[in-house]
Amino acid sequence: MTKSAKRRAPLWSRLTLVFGCVFLVLSGATLVTGQALMSKYAGAVTDNTLLDEQPAEAATKKDLKGPLNILLVGIDPRDESTAPLSDSIIVAHIPEDRSRAYLFSMPRDLYVDIPSFPKAGVNAHQAKINAAMALGSQIGNGKYDVKQGFQLLSKTVSGATGIKKFDAGAIINFGGFKKIVEAMDGVDMIIDQDVASEHLQPNGKPRARKPSCQGHHRCSRPYTGPQKQYKKSNKPVHLEAWEALDYVRQRYGLPRTDYDRQRHQQQFIKAMAKQAMSKDVVTDPGKLLKVAGAAGDSLTFAGGQHSIVDWALELRSINTDDMTTINLPGGGYQPNGDYLGEKFYPEVDEFFVAVRENRVAEFLLDHPTFVNNEG
Repeated sequence: MTKSAKRRAPLWSRLTLVFGCVFLVLSGATLVTGQALMSKYAGAVTDNTLLDEQPAEAATKKDLKGPLNILLVGIDPRDESTAPLSDSIIVAHIPEDRSRAYLFSMPRDLYVDIPSFPKAGVNAHQAKINAAMALGSQIGNGKYDVKQGFQLLSKTVSGATGIKKFDAGAIINFGGFKKIVEAMDGVDMIIDQDVASEHLQPNGKPRARKPSCQGHHRCSRPYTGPQKQYKKSNKPVHLEAWEALDYVRQRYGLPRTDYDRQRHQQQFIKAMAKQAMSKDVVTDPGKLLKVAGAAGDSLTFAGGQHSIVDWALELRSINTDDMTTINLPGGGYQPNGDYLGEKFYPEVDEFFVAVRENRVAEFLLDHPTFVNNEG
């Protein structure tokens, strides 16, 4: 594929900001002369134990070669006394030729095999994939370690997809997403369907809880009163940070529930990437440092033996136009009439084979419905 001149944002010594939100930090590091921005990105917590590995210093560094798979997890802010839930699980697959990136989501309610994990006293069993991180994070005495939980989640996603090992991983909390969008003064994205907020009023304040749902968490939909509305638009709509994060959280009332939410989260990633590479950000050193700082404070990153800058250099040719978001079809799993979670349809196994064999492009030519309609 021939790259046009405008596909990269010219800046100083050709700064590359790639992939947006998580990718903005993970691989959109800095190819600039000044060290300030690099130090901001270096502020991201780097911990290779996410991948259940020894720190990079303990291994011989090897080049990044072949197809790459990166596991990206979004969590709500949690303290060490609250089990973390992986509310957003996205895998980024980059083929060997580095021509583009493919993003696909694992539904939070996907019913999967969770392997044994002695560190947390977890026996092998079946459950919703969202439970893996919470279970794996248990360190005793009512305390939880998010990074340890990521290890079990990674093993669980590997089992579900057949991807033997992830080359990099990242955890970012949704409060971090909000900080990044705030630093960019909001984000412009297409609203592809009418969405009503389950959580917020039109002014952004939390909705009231129903009288019968006060003081406990046994209600599945505990809120009442006016709702923030997001109206379908064929043109990008400007969203403030709180609006963007609220929009991509929603699943209740949507025709395809969590599958619609997954699509919106992927669209959000692309919109943030596009915004990060816009002139409003990349030509404003102050704003760029602010964005980088917000991202770094909210991210835990593992790049195997490679730093964020190494990843930026490796993936510098990939731009927002080179990102394809994938729809993995599935539906409710009710073997005995009781809903246990979600299951992918059989053709998704073929997609995972294509990922493992580095032929996703060919698969999508034969299965065009797997490509999300971005509006």
